Amino acid sequence: MQRRWVCGWLVVAVMMGGVAGAQQKPDATSMPWMDATLPAEKRAELVAAQMTLDEKIAMMHGEGMAYGRKMTQAMQDLQTMYGNGGAGFAMGVARLGIPTIEMSDAAYGVRDSAANGRYSTALPSPLASAASWDTDAACAYGTLIGKELRAQGYNMTLGGGVNLAREPRNGRTFEYMGEDPVLAGTMVGNRIKCEGAEKIISDIKHYALNDQEDGRTMVDVKIGERALRESDLLAFEIGVKIGQPKAVMCGYNGVNGEYDCESKYLLRDLLKGEWGFKGLVVSDWNATHGTEKDLAAGLDIEQDMPKFYGEALKAAVQAGRVSMAELDEHVKRILWAEFASGVVDDPPKKSVVDVEAGFETSRKIAEQSIVLLRNEKALLPLDKAAVKSIAVIGTNADMGMISGGGSAQVDPPGEKDPKWQKKVWFPTSPLNVMRSRMPAGAITYTSGADVAEAVAEAKAADVAVVFVWQWEAEGRDLDDLSLPEGQDKLIAAVAAANPRTVVVLETGTVVTMPWLAQTGAVLEAWYAGSKGGEAVANVLFGDVNPSGKLPITFVKSEADLPRPELVKPGAAGEGGPTPGAAGGLTFAVNYSEGAKVGYKWFEAEKKPVAFPFGFGLSYTTFKYSDLNVDGSLHLWSTVSFRVTNTGSRTGAEVAEVYASLPESANDVPKRLVGWQKVWLAPGESKVVKVAIDPKYISVWDVTGKKWVMPSGQYRVMVGGSSVDLPLSTSMQFVTGGTPR
Repeated sequence: MQRRWVCGWLVVAVMMGGVAGAQQKPDATSMPWMDATLPAEKRAELVAAQMTLDEKIAMMHGEGMAYGRKMTQAMQDLQTMYGNGGAGFAMGVARLGIPTIEMSDAAYGVRDSAANGRYSTALPSPLASAASWDTDAACAYGTLIGKELRAQGYNMTLGGGVNLAREPRNGRTFEYMGEDPVLAGTMVGNRIKCEGAEKIISDIKHYALNDQEDGRTMVDVKIGERALRESDLLAFEIGVKIGQPKAVMCGYNGVNGEYDCESKYLLRDLLKGEWGFKGLVVSDWNATHGTEKDLAAGLDIEQDMPKFYGEALKAAVQAGRVSMAELDEHVKRILWAEFASGVVDDPPKKSVVDVEAGFETSRKIAEQSIVLLRNEKALLPLDKAAVKSIAVIGTNADMGMISGGGSAQVDPPGEKDPKWQKKVWFPTSPLNVMRSRMPAGAITYTSGADVAEAVAEAKAADVAVVFVWQWEAEGRDLDDLSLPEGQDKLIAAVAAANPRTVVVLETGTVVTMPWLAQTGAVLEAWYAGSKGGEAVANVLFGDVNPSGKLPITFVKSEADLPRPELVKPGAAGEGGPTPGAAGGLTFAVNYSEGAKVGYKWFEAEKKPVAFPFGFGLSYTTFKYSDLNVDGSLHLWSTVSFRVTNTGSRTGAEVAEVYASLPESANDVPKRLVGWQKVWLAPGESKVVKVAIDPKYISVWDVTGKKWVMPSGQYRVMVGGSSVDLPLSTSMQFVTGGTPR
């Protein structure tokens, strides 16, 4: 039965044509919608009026995933004729000049390149990108991915993750942008904006609250409206406003009793209504649950199989349960995304990726993303004149650095199609780069598998550098935040033997550090990408002054988290699913912390942390002075202040601006409301001006359904981290308007 059904769509696809490269260049005379001077809305309307019912429905679903779950022969034939070897596609209409939408996963680079005989650059993880706090770096990140997608024949990305790090054990934390909505939304927005500028259909995901992997298709997230709007949804709202994505991917989970992909509140009321999003909503793969409800909620494309949007949708239209007007509304959104993104007027042309340019971009972003967490007695940077011997210790430091897995995984050079959830080290050996900077024989290496051997090497060396890793991947959460495979014991033993021990962390999220006080220095390198080895060596030897700041709080213990134990399927789930929840939602997680995500939680609950949000050391020092708030509070134009480099090295400081609201707001202790990264030579001083969006100092009025600023005293604080804020001032505000 299924095979006959798929064959039917195969016949439709063959009649339609599909591959953009196979069609002749249409002209505006015979096809008026090809007039590029017309608005995208008008062009979409003209095309939709010419499409048949079968063509419309074929555009609204996928036809399986290359290298994915088992497919019938008919689906394999469709992949051969119209697919590009990516995560999925949605049929175009060649006779009308509309290309097939070719989709690829691209969290930190284009997926499955080696499997398709191609090559992709691996950028540092998105979390690492967020640690740069540099919107220009975020733009460069998006630009590179956009260029490499087009070079490989894709016209839509499935990157752009911005789920907040409420649960640091989430297996996809590395794919996201940290714990704060303003930082995360701003960084992902700039990435998306620059991806889209390369003429691809840009995407933001996983909308919304897809915060854990264990039980992700069964979990019902419980959260109040105000808390939701001021945290997770604010990150998406900012990302949509800045990035102007042409697509949004809805997630697997439920929110307050409804699945993401059939939530009218999330998709139609907020995204397409209040926020004015004009593009398409695509489901995560196999995250759909019905035909008419999903359609009415606002889902436009079902991926990766036509379970509900194939024959079932056609039958609903023919029976009158779905009107042609409703169907057309979805089709026109898909067409709008194609026209507005530029993929119709300038379709991708396969070409050779600029490998060296990709390497340079990846290295530069990695250098800005590395966070110096500890540097006792100025152990770093390593002085090559004074340090005569270095013991490098750690698994695979002689051959590469680890990367994040799952659908984000980029194929490393020389390895075709890594198996799902296989640990992959990119061939960027920090050992080899370090050896190139030192005299022959100055650096020894041991993997650390033999702790006694590692201790002996450390004792004999002037400095020990220990590379340790923590691996994350889609489809699995971490059991805890400790380093795996006995690496904590290895560090403790090496540091006991040599107090001049440097620890380099290759992680996708937070790690606990029971050995911290014994070490001389700690670098957080994250998943550092194709040129991570070079970036780390440049920081270790001082060719680059570290400027990264933490986008996520490093806790001392899991016991300090809002949920010390990760809630998993089969558990009672803090009271069970919401009454009346969708049938597949079998357990619930109660976000009782509300908007107190990350640093807001730890400060409110007075829980000490290992390293606070926004923290990061430098090889130089900075001084803050001359704070001024320019303008009336509800129309803040800028917060200005002076930053001076008081040290002896050129460096960059991320100057962070926080605000606390009046007591009547019943709000978190403080909020990040802006920042700027400023580069300064020794002795140089600059006046920094940070524009503040009034929404960032407002609360969501559940009754009035709007953002409002409560009357009372507001406090503005400026400094180098969420706890190091040497400048502050207070201002009174009397309610007089709603922020725009």
